[in-house]
This record gives sequence, structure tokens and C-alpha cells, in this order.
Amino acid sequence: MNPLRRPLEGIKVLSFEIQVAGPYCTMMLADQGADVIKVERPEGGDTARGGAPKIKNDKGETQSGYFLRFNRNKRSVTLNLKDESGRKVFRELATQSDVVVENFRPGVLDSMGLGYKDLCKENPGLIYACISGFGSMEGYLGPYSKRPAYDIISQAMGGLMNTCGSADGPPTWLGVALGDIVSGMNAANAILLALYQRKQTGLGQFIDVSMYDTIIALAERSITAYSLTKHVLQRGREPYMAPWGPFACKDGYVGIIVATEGDWAKFCQAIERPDLVGHEGATSGPERATNMTGWLGEVIRNWFSKYTKAEAVNKLLAAGLPVGPVQTAEEIYNDPHVAARKLLIDVPDPILGSVKLIGPVAKMSGAGEPLARPAPALGQHNAEVLNEWLGYSEEQIGKLKTDGIL
Repeated sequence: MNPLRRPLEGIKVLSFEIQVAGPYCTMMLADQGADVIKVERPEGGDTARGGAPKIKNDKGETQSGYFLRFNRNKRSVTLNLKDESGRKVFRELATQSDVVVENFRPGVLDSMGLGYKDLCKENPGLIYACISGFGSMEGYLGPYSKRPAYDIISQAMGGLMNTCGSADGPPTWLGVALGDIVSGMNAANAILLALYQRKQTGLGQFIDVSMYDTIIALAERSITAYSLTKHVLQRGREPYMAPWGPFACKDGYVGIIVATEGDWAKFCQAIERPDLVGHEGATSGPERATNMTGWLGEVIRNWFSKYTKAEAVNKLLAAGLPVGPVQTAEEIYNDPHVAARKLLIDVPDPILGSVKLIGPVAKMSGAGEPLARPAPALGQHNAEVLNEWLGYSEEQIGKLKTDGIL
């Protein structure tokens, strides 16, 4: 029997990427079998290679945990794109590519003749995905388009920070680079759509993903609420549903949402307060939300405070309610359900031996076990890729090294 084929085997991806958004996108493609060639600067490569945490092995060699997170299953090629010879090699690689992914400031590759308009002339089937802070496609440019951006900027401007945190506290960053990671996911999804469409038309296309747009889309609840009611949702003050949120137990917090009146009845039974069903001030989600800062909130918080996380969760689960403990990274790492899902995968590393990383989330019956090849060393695959993709000889590759192009 033939081994299971990966969904994207045979797809060639050329990426000029740094930090998180671009690398996360191409990691998703590489995990599914795409041949991802990561083009890096000869002097230091992706700036993520210098990111913390830095882990040392017994020999004193250092590896960046930051870089490992998003770069498995790729090959690294170094190119000096400031030199025309380096740009020539990039253009040649692009003619052999199905997809180009980049997340530099809009216009950087265009200024070098390596943008979509130039590359698609030689490769009409090329799919070119650009991830930026505020967007880059003509016809969709706005007053922020040329601004630089990081994840925290997009979370601040896109509405998520304003609704996260306590009522009497400052806006809160969500603790995960959603602007980067979800933008990478959006780009990967759009690439798959474009590959599917290319089967019908034979043509590639330009894909524009904005981190700002991504966060606004994630903040859709508050934007939609304002569109319909002209009411601005405020952090720590839920107006539509209750109980909702983390509640303090003896040893930590439990997260729960009571979304329906049926669940409210179950909740009241679980906390041994059936009299609260139909009680004045608790007959709907908005009513309960209004009283969570007063008498109702006190009743509910007092109940949780009597139990450990496990005790509260078990009582609420027994009532048929969706509920879960607020877990630390250590608890998740050792969670038997996470182990059963095989979500943490062992990825080999030439310096650290092996590291556990978050693997692909989707399970696919036709794709087999996740790929787990190490993140590449800087320029590790220069000769291999140039020979394999472009047919370069040892002499040609040697000259590029001598000339400082590789």
C-alpha cells in the first residue's frame, strides 16, 4: 500500500518572511506537504532567529525557541536581494513556484522588481500572498496603508484590547499574537482558495491580508453590537449574557458561559438555587448581566468560592453544562486529553535534539501523522534547492557564494 499523500505535496512555496505572520502561514502549508523555501538575508537571516527564549545544549550551542515555533518543515536559502544577481535568482525561483508569501512592509519587494506585477509576467499561474499591517492592494488603500505595525498595534486599533480586561483596569493585550497568527491563517486559507480557483482558470492572483482587518474581524461581536445598537461594549461589563466569564475558586478560576434559559435552569440546579429560575431580575441574559455587579453576582461568586476548580467543574458538568478550568501552560502540557489528541509533536532539532511543539490542529484521516522535520539552519539548503529547482551546477553555486550572493 502506498503511504498517505499529503494534501499539498507537489506545491512549491517561495517565502520572503520574518517574525510571525508570514512564517506561521507557510508553516501551515509546509505541515501539509508543501515544499516551502524560506529566503533569508545572508547576514543573520530572519530576525526571529535572535528571539527569546534562547536555549543552550550541553556544548553551549544556542537555539532560539522563538524561531522554532513557526519554521519546521521548511528549507532555508540565503539571498542578497540588494544585489541584482540575488534578485535574478529570486525571480528564477519564483518562475518555478506555485506560491510566493511575504510579510515585509508594502512596496519593499515591488521596489526591487520582485512584486506580484513583475513576477506574474513570467509566471501567470503564480499566487502571491502579502501580509501587512494595514493592507497593500490597489483599490483598497487607506490612510494607514504605509504605517508599520506589530501585533499589539493591530489589537489596539482593531477593537480587541478595548473589550479585554477588568472594568476598572486598562485595555489588555490578549497574551497571544492574534494579529500575526490569525493573519497567517487567513493567508493560508486564501492561498488554498486561490490554488483551487487556479485549477479552473489556470491563473494565479494577488492576495492581500491586513492584520488590522484580521483583528476587526475577530472583534466582530463588538463592531456588530455597535452597528445594530450604537452601544459600545466595555471591558468587564457584559450586557447580553450572564453568568459569563472566569469565576474564582479556592485554587484558581473556572470559565463558564450560560447562553440559554435552559442552561440557566441547569446552572441554578447545580448551585442548589432552583428558586433563581424565573426570579425577578434573572429572567433573561440581559437582566442577569445587569445584576452581576450586584446581588446575583454575589450569589454566584460565593458559590464558586466554596469549591476547588475540579469540584466546581465536576458539579457543573454533572448538570450538563459546558465548563472548564482556567489552565496554565504546565497543566495543558501535561493534559491527558492533549496527549490523546496528539497535539504536541516531537520535532527533531540539530542543537536541542528534540523539542515538543504544537502540531497541526486539524486531524485528517487521509493525511497520516504530522510531518516533523527540523527548522532549517540559516542557508542550510542553498546548494540543494538551487540545484533541484533551477539546475544550478556546483560551479555556479560556488560563484554565488564567492560573490556574496548566498
